[in-house]
Parts: sequence; structure tokens; C-alpha cells
Amino acid sequence: MSAQQLFASIAADMQAVDAVIRQRLHSEVVLIRQVAEYIIQSGGKRLRPALVLFAAGAMGYRGTNHHELAAVVEFIHTATLLHDDVVDESELRRGNKTANELFGNAASVLVGDFLYSRAFQMMVSVNNMRVMDVLSDATNVIAEGEVLQLLNCHNADVDIDDYLRVIRYKTAKLFEAAARLGGILADADEDTERRLADYGMHLGTAFQIIDDVLDYSSVEAETGKHLGDDLAEGKPTLPLIHVMQQGTPEQAALVRGAIENGGRDDFEAVLAAIHATDALDVARRHARDEAKRASDAISSLPPSIFRDALLQLSDFAVARNY
Repeated sequence: MSAQQLFASIAADMQAVDAVIRQRLHSEVVLIRQVAEYIIQSGGKRLRPALVLFAAGAMGYRGTNHHELAAVVEFIHTATLLHDDVVDESELRRGNKTANELFGNAASVLVGDFLYSRAFQMMVSVNNMRVMDVLSDATNVIAEGEVLQLLNCHNADVDIDDYLRVIRYKTAKLFEAAARLGGILADADEDTERRLADYGMHLGTAFQIIDDVLDYSSVEAETGKHLGDDLAEGKPTLPLIHVMQQGTPEQAALVRGAIENGGRDDFEAVLAAIHATDALDVARRHARDEAKRASDAISSLPPSIFRDALLQLSDFAVARNY
């Protein structure tokens, strides 16, 4: 199932969200409009705003605040992308030049700051302190995750727990917040809100593990980024951790050196070690386990097309090749 098919039940809502995004991107400063519009219009799956809409629909919400909050979530996500690409010195995202490559690092960082502050202006307009609590906490945890990932770069002693901690802070936290927001808007009880949050957290974890798998198993035309970027940046992702733990001493030493030194010189040899140890299959099993936990968390929600879409989204997160 494609993302377009998956989003069929919220097509009109997504159009409304896009309208909010275009309206809220407005600034009298031309460069802000140029950079923000470039990164937002350059593609992306829109999974995080879709989560807000699906969760709100599953809980029977009938207002319009979910459009505003879906846009907020997308702005927060876009701000992190702008900052990430500067930190990682990335040149390609979604098949296009990164904003920092096109406009420079300073513009990317500052426009990322603009999107963060605009997101907070928008969430205030919803006039719900619980919403403010969830989103302010999420942005803080995401920032901690960014710093944790920076500390882990070139560190070959990172274990699976360390790796998962970064994912749950840096990536899964916004998925968790997005799903929880749908419940908050619909005045869901505490247990249901927690189940939605658990769904988002496990979904986001599965999604990121597959992203890390694709860095060693896909093609650039599908992922829209250079393969081997994680290795070049010295990021110890799950496939590499598996090789170091389960591979031969020679394979483990190869991967350790590649993480500690960074670069792409050893990419082909590392890729061979990954395949020899079935590291990608192991990582995919981890992702499938997380996706199942996500589905289990919302299994008790009332039947609806929106709950079905959330369940299908769990499958999509691990079956995709981009």
C-alpha cells in the first residue's frame, strides 16, 4: 500500500492542513519564506501530521483544531530537518539539495528557529494547556535526542539500548506526541491517551529502524539521499551494532574502525559484513516487533476506518523501501 492510498480517508483533512501550512509560513522576510517553502514543498511522507488526523478521527473528534496541530507537528519536524542537515553536513534529502546546501548553514539554522517559534504561536491558539504540555515536552526531548546522537557519533561502544534511546528521543517522541494529540483533542480518557501515545512511540521506533536499514539496502532514487551517509557520519546504527556483536573478530574490527573514523572508504567492505551476518534481517525483525507493539496498543479502540488506517500504517512503516 502506498502512502497516497493509506491517506485516502483523510485526503480532505490533509488539504486543509496544507492550507494552514501555507498560511502560517507567511513572513515579511523573503528568505524565511523561500527556505521554509523549499523544505516543506520538497516532498516528505507527512506521516506525523497524518497521525494527528488519524488519531483524532479514531476518537470521533469533529472540530478543526486537528488541522492546526497537524501543521504544528509538521513545522516542528521540518525545523529538526533543517537543523539535522546542518549538523550532519548533508547535501541531499528527498532527492533534492538540502536547504543548507542551497541557502547556507546560517539561513537553515535561523529558519529552523523561525519554524519552532511559529509552531509555538500556533499551539497557543488552540488554547489547551494539555496540548502545550505535550508539545513543549516533545520539543525538549527531541533536542536531547539530537545531542545524544551527536555524542554517539564515532562511538563504537554504543549498544542496542543506547541506540534505541536516541531513536525514542529524537524520532519516536514526535510520533508519540502526534498520536497523543488526537486523543487530547477528543477528550479521551487517560488510558486511551496513553495507548495512543504508546502506539506513536512504537511506530516511530519501527520507522527509524527501517530508515537505518535502508541506508544499507536501498537505492538513492528511492530514498532520496546518499547511501552510506550514516557510516560516513560515524553513526552506530542497529545493523552495525549487530555486526560488532555477532560478526567475526575481523568483521567487528572493520565496523569499529569505520564508525570511529567515519567516511565512505570502507562502505563496500562494511556492507559485505552486514550481509554476511544477516544484520539487515535482524534489524527488520526488531522493526516488526515494534510495529506489532504499536498495533497491539490500539487494538481495543472502537472499529473505524481511522483505526484501520493506523493499523495499516504500522505495516507500511516496516514494509516500505523509501
